[in-house]
Amino acid sequence: MRHSNESLDRSELREVQADRLRETVARAYENVPFYRETLDDAGVDPEDIDSIEDVTKLPMTTKEAFRDEYPDGLFAVDDEEVARIHASSGTTGKPKIVSYTDEDLDLWGETMARSLSAAGVDPGDTVQNAYGYGLFTGGLGFHEGAETLGTTVVPTSSGGTQRQIELADDLDSDVLACTPSYALYFAETAEEMGYDPRELSISVIAYGAETCTEPMREEIEDALDATGINNYGLSEIIGPGVAAECHEAQDGLHVWEDHFYPEVVDPRTGEPVEDGEEGELVLTTLTKEALPVLRYRTGDLTTLNYEECECGRTMVRMDNVTGRTDDLLVVRGVNLYPSEIEHTVVDIDGVAPHYRIDLYQEDNLDVLELTIERAEEVDRSDEALREDILTRLENVLSFTPDELELVPAGGIERTEVGKVQRVYDHRESATYP
Repeated sequence: MRHSNESLDRSELREVQADRLRETVARAYENVPFYRETLDDAGVDPEDIDSIEDVTKLPMTTKEAFRDEYPDGLFAVDDEEVARIHASSGTTGKPKIVSYTDEDLDLWGETMARSLSAAGVDPGDTVQNAYGYGLFTGGLGFHEGAETLGTTVVPTSSGGTQRQIELADDLDSDVLACTPSYALYFAETAEEMGYDPRELSISVIAYGAETCTEPMREEIEDALDATGINNYGLSEIIGPGVAAECHEAQDGLHVWEDHFYPEVVDPRTGEPVEDGEEGELVLTTLTKEALPVLRYRTGDLTTLNYEECECGRTMVRMDNVTGRTDDLLVVRGVNLYPSEIEHTVVDIDGVAPHYRIDLYQEDNLDVLELTIERAEEVDRSDEALREDILTRLENVLSFTPDELELVPAGGIERTEVGKVQRVYDHRESATYP
């Protein structure tokens, strides 16, 4: 199942985007007081928007707008037109409330069906959906797409891992949809139960909601003898279904840019960066009804690749998210993203893809403690492994943790429900829970 827009000539795609951008800006201006005010303040009239390149004339939207306009100040439709409401987790304050009309839900089903089809999922496959159902958009987003594609959905939701494994075996599930950390936990638990996870019928792991480096993908694919496919989305835009990898290339995530227009900007200045340069992803919805969003600063760091993919899709590919602008750790003047630490150490022989970062402040100095889990059945001493890790961190990141602790396999707590937490910031200025 491939929508004709996925392989449009880019000049034709730009025409589609321009038409939809004009409609979206007009809808936002007419129906959302916040956007009317911000556009007026910026001296932008909807009539000023002609081509897709005019998107840069628009002011940006930040997560603060969702908090300031809480709960429904950004809605562009009346209450009776809202078919469903979701929300972000709200771990740092009020959750961001998002809404959908019936047409928005159809759109969501379409973009998620595209994502699953790109992953190699076929109509008739059995999709075991281990994302949480509820206000979090993951569970119902994957569910909508799997049903739209014509698969059989097993809505197991998150948790209950032993039962998940039994169902996967009994029902010959073809696809496991879950976070990357849960995929590894699933495989570990299967082994503990006496199953060989590689012998299960699962052939595709559709993962998302967490950063997943290439070494971690390799661990997932090896543990379950399946193809790991990355998915990207965020509640403020639609949920999952904004972008997805194709199984043919596994080389960047195709942004469904006939519905979500991507830009990459310098996170400090907000100015566009050169093609291929890393920066902050900015997204504009082009077809959303209930919640049109103009130039939303996602906080996610990535690059865009406009070369045609070997799968034949012409839609731009975004690289795996390398970090978040608000996840940046500044430790004694050194800038670090948790994903950089993961990428540097996880492919070392003897290291499992599980780690923990603890930040403290002692005598007004930042202290970082790094806990690394040993892989199972690796005949390397702690001393040799420790030396390898420290050397790699220094050579790649010019960084040495204040303390490095190695723990046995299984020594770092796993997460059955929700997103895994890697960073625990105990400093007075901490922003992490």
